[in-house]
Amino acid sequence: SAEQLTTRIISGESGISSKDIRSGNIKESDHTKYMKTGENMKSIPLYIDQTGSISIGVLATRARRLARTLKTSKNQDLALIVVDYIQLAVTSSGRYRDSRVQEIAEITQGLKTLAKDLKIPILALSQLSRQVESRDNKKPILSDLRESGAIEQDADIVMFVYREEYYLNNEQPPVGTEQHINWQARMDDVHGKANILVRKHRHGPTGEVTLQFNQTLTRFSDLAKEEHLPDRYE
Repeated sequence: SAEQLTTRIISGESGISSKDIRSGNIKESDHTKYMKTGENMKSIPLYIDQTGSISIGVLATRARRLARTLKTSKNQDLALIVVDYIQLAVTSSGRYRDSRVQEIAEITQGLKTLAKDLKIPILALSQLSRQVESRDNKKPILSDLRESGAIEQDADIVMFVYREEYYLNNEQPPVGTEQHINWQARMDDVHGKANILVRKHRHGPTGEVTLQFNQTLTRFSDLAKEEHLPDRYE
């Protein structure tokens, strides 16, 4: 919902956990910071449409209308559209209600057309299939995208967020064993890190990028290079 998304943004910007914000359990020392971040949010040109099961036609109409309104009233350009997530959208025609794969294809083609018409990027989130959970190597690949064919074809860039720590948490060996020692060493290595896996890049290279991940704030940030870290911590 818009409220949940706003809470996450305020959490990431203020450094106050979203759990504390939702429960109203904000420390007195953080109250000023929270209020200031909330005030700053009012100036951010962020527009949230909470319509459930929105059709690609309705989405496109509203996006074009917003783009015109921003230009005429504020002399601003619409810069980015985020669809969260693509499997929740439906087609305008209703022709493929019995074939989800074909329906997703029509949706991705509609988003591609909208991006070209408005000359802006569209970031479309997608669900993954359950195949990834049954593999030893949990790093997602293109075929793990749910109803993936059209998404692979139409997207200029496909990126996945992968956190090894998430999976290792569920695989802890018995304490005191050699396996646990190795597991703990690996956990220490990946703690607080996330990988961005670029699996497709129409106009550039693919690869992986490691980021710092703050789970409490759901915030990603650049990871300091090892040579920039001190040799010892006091």
